[in-house]
Amino acid sequence: MHYPSERLVAINSPPNLKHHHSSPHQHPYFALLSTATYHYHSALTHHATDKSGYPYIMSSSKEEGAAVPPQAKGSWTSFLKSIASFNGDLASLTAPPFILSSTSLVEFSSYWAEHPSVFVAPAAEKDPAKRAMLVLKWFLSTLKQQYASRSEKLGSEKKPLNPFLGELFLGKWEDEAGTTQLVSEQVSHHPPVTAYCIWNSKHGVRLQGYNAQKASFSRTINVKQIGHAIFHIDEYDEDYLITLPSLHIEGLITGSPYVELNRSSYIQSSTGYTAKVDYSGKGWVSGKKNTFSASLYPEGDEKHPIYTVDGQWTDAFTIKDAKTKKVIDTYDPKITKTTPLGIAPIDQQDEMESRRAWKKVADAIAVGDMDKTSQEKSIIENRQREMRKQEKEEGKEWERRYFARADKYPMFEKLASKIGEAVNDSQTNGVWVFDTAKAIKDTHLTN
Repeated sequence: MHYPSERLVAINSPPNLKHHHSSPHQHPYFALLSTATYHYHSALTHHATDKSGYPYIMSSSKEEGAAVPPQAKGSWTSFLKSIASFNGDLASLTAPPFILSSTSLVEFSSYWAEHPSVFVAPAAEKDPAKRAMLVLKWFLSTLKQQYASRSEKLGSEKKPLNPFLGELFLGKWEDEAGTTQLVSEQVSHHPPVTAYCIWNSKHGVRLQGYNAQKASFSRTINVKQIGHAIFHIDEYDEDYLITLPSLHIEGLITGSPYVELNRSSYIQSSTGYTAKVDYSGKGWVSGKKNTFSASLYPEGDEKHPIYTVDGQWTDAFTIKDAKTKKVIDTYDPKITKTTPLGIAPIDQQDEMESRRAWKKVADAIAVGDMDKTSQEKSIIENRQREMRKQEKEEGKEWERRYFARADKYPMFEKLASKIGEAVNDSQTNGVWVFDTAKAIKDTHLTN
């Protein structure tokens, strides 16, 4: 197991992390994201910047099945029919091998912080209302990365690899914001749950979360996200509970599908501000997909917003003063570029790290060898089954490397009660928090 010193800054860098150790505001999204078969994102295995966030059934072409190999057209059509006729949780269906991505879902936690400067910006703002607005801006800026970033090189969207229990993804972003670090771990396999911690010590900003997803079919593919995230700013000792939007697939029948977020999500601050984001899909006025509107208001006073935000979460949006209608800020993903995530070379990674663990599978997918892909996947899956069997016989449970279940989570309960959010711990195999004590003892991180 190799963790060179240049990989991660000493683990004590998440400032005052022990302050949050026992509360759930250290877990979701986005998440990331669990292994629901139909919320698929695509990503290149060897280039951290080539990640995207679409369901696997989506294509960069408007022609239905454009990315499907000619020899696989029949199975693709049959698969789509099986979706429409299936009753229950779609995660139990097995997807055809030709739509497999070589990237694991455990990597998707990185979508939260691919714009580090936007991620840390709230820490520099002294006004609490403006800080809450900047947290909202950061959250909105992550949506394109999480749900709609196309991979130009792949040209189509694929089904990611289902993470195995204990799978890790570690990395860091280096740019003008300093060093922003990521620890992502698959903390549950049944149900699939990914937990993560992302922090920037220089600015005293931290995000913790965990998430799972449940997919079903009713006229279209629907995905309910389960879990939450909590954003913390050390300077002001304040927290922001972030709920996760539901989503569905538009255009499935016409052959040009895309993700739409639906309903509403919230950000509740410990300083008394609430942000509500309404996802309206194709706007009545603009006629553009991925339309949303948001408002930031004093807790319990939605009719008197301080700021409003309008636009597309896949494109630009504008933040205005609700009273004067003056434009306060704007965001355009075409201007704000992502920062590449740095990870260790595969030969220097721990055997539980995602890209090392799945390397043979990824290599087989890259050359289109589906027999080899299936064979190598089976080796990993069978090994995992044997480990679970042995643990059951010995009356033990897999020891998570960096996360633990929380028995109490007062901050979550305090903030969640204000927006009617349930913890749903029975659907995520517990409430997961970053365990500082474990991390400090782990010499692979601190060396």
